[in-house]
Amino acid sequence: MGKGAIVATSWENLISLLYQGDWDGAISRHRSSMVFRGMTNSSWTMKTSLMRLGGNYSVLEKHLLRNFRKYAHRDVVERDSFWHWLAVAQHHGLPTRLLDWTYSPFVAMHFATDALASMNENGVIWCVDLRLAHQSLPAILTKSIDQEGSYVFTIDMLAALERKRDEFPSLVAEADDKGYQLLRDLGDFDKLSTDPFALFIEPPSIDDRIVNQFALFSAISDAKMTMDEWLQSRPEMYKKVIIPTHLKWEVRDRLDQANVNERVIYPGLDGLSKWLSRHYFSRT
Repeated sequence: MGKGAIVATSWENLISLLYQGDWDGAISRHRSSMVFRGMTNSSWTMKTSLMRLGGNYSVLEKHLLRNFRKYAHRDVVERDSFWHWLAVAQHHGLPTRLLDWTYSPFVAMHFATDALASMNENGVIWCVDLRLAHQSLPAILTKSIDQEGSYVFTIDMLAALERKRDEFPSLVAEADDKGYQLLRDLGDFDKLSTDPFALFIEPPSIDDRIVNQFALFSAISDAKMTMDEWLQSRPEMYKKVIIPTHLKWEVRDRLDQANVNERVIYPGLDGLSKWLSRHYFSRT
């Protein structure tokens, strides 16, 4: 699946590539295990907002989150859990190691074609198989997801792991010896394995933007590693679909016709203004 980039040749071909392999024979339904990330420029790497800070950003990560919790209103999260705070911080633009994804191929197409300044650059949609990505998780996370009968984590599932210390005596003994708790923060998350792993998390439905974007986040247990670097040695779990420049305007116009646009993606007056500005832009 990861044999280099696949260039879409038409609107119909693009749809076919993004929905390819979505049949789940176990339940006799078209239910894809893929998640998608659209980007307006295919040459970009999947740098996190934390990386874009520059400098010694991996050290700054904990300070950013500590101060966000300190100065934010206490009622911005539904409970005082680190993982809830992390999701809220990402959603509101704080630089974090989290990366935005969506379950919707059409939302990913929107983000690959929404920037007028990049219409002369090839867009890209990264497609990652959640089930395969989560097969290499550390034992404590694998057990948690198996018990839940899911193939993606929720914030509550991660927050609950701190209360399940008795189920992992060897790991807990190591944790106690080093003076930290299980999954108390990203420092503990990074220590779960010496090999970097990727985790996909469904955020709480903070507002309509999360819901309408059908959003989820990824986190890698190494703040200095990009998702494309992590995927490079795992070609079986992803594909990279290119939207060439000559196809971008057709994709954009068809998405608008399907009501997949800023007015829906960003509910409210800001999204409405973005949509109208682009919708009435003259190519001539």
